[in-house]
Amino acid sequence: MKDKEHINSIGDEHFSTSIKTPLRKDAFEKSDDEKIKNIAKHFEIIMHELGLDLTDDSLSGTPYRVAKMYVKELFYGLNPVNKPKLSTFKNKYNYKKMLVEQYINIDSACEHHFLPIVGYAHVAYIPNKKVIGLSKINRLVDYYARRPQVQERLVLQILNDLQNALDTKDVIVSVTAKHLCVSSRGIKDQSSFTTTLEYGGRFSEPGTRNEFLKIIAQEKL
Repeated sequence: MKDKEHINSIGDEHFSTSIKTPLRKDAFEKSDDEKIKNIAKHFEIIMHELGLDLTDDSLSGTPYRVAKMYVKELFYGLNPVNKPKLSTFKNKYNYKKMLVEQYINIDSACEHHFLPIVGYAHVAYIPNKKVIGLSKINRLVDYYARRPQVQERLVLQILNDLQNALDTKDVIVSVTAKHLCVSSRGIKDQSSFTTTLEYGGRFSEPGTRNEFLKIIAQEKL
């Protein structure tokens, strides 16, 4: 059995072994209803161990509410059946300049402490033969955010899917977020936030990348 202190230190350093979210092969053999039922039972045990009175009207429904939230809302992005279809269209306008989708809400959870990660994503691409509906970018960001995450992995997952859908490497993804595992525990730093950036193709050129960074530096409308 691995030393607990060693395991905790790895988690605090945010190490990750793959761009893919770690999932067991049997992750989706159970239905959502089965998962909700089982998680509710386990969360009831957690609440009991904390000394909470589950006969109280305010607490009696909490295990089910938490379980449903985990499966249907906060972590719905774990299940590939929920992945949005990235419908693309021919670039009929022959638009060749940068297209930027800014301030896409990030509402995620860190996989080390299951505490919220909240912030924004900025995504841009330079169309070639294909363009994508703007809402599809937002949906893809939300899909990958809605799972236990590491911010470095999140930007890579979004980037790779958009590059594949658009058949171009000219994509850039930036995420700036606040981690409650930093602000509400451990160091308890209330003011810091984290920014991650991944890109390919023409965004590897400093001029193109700086144009994107200048655009996202503008204040939110």
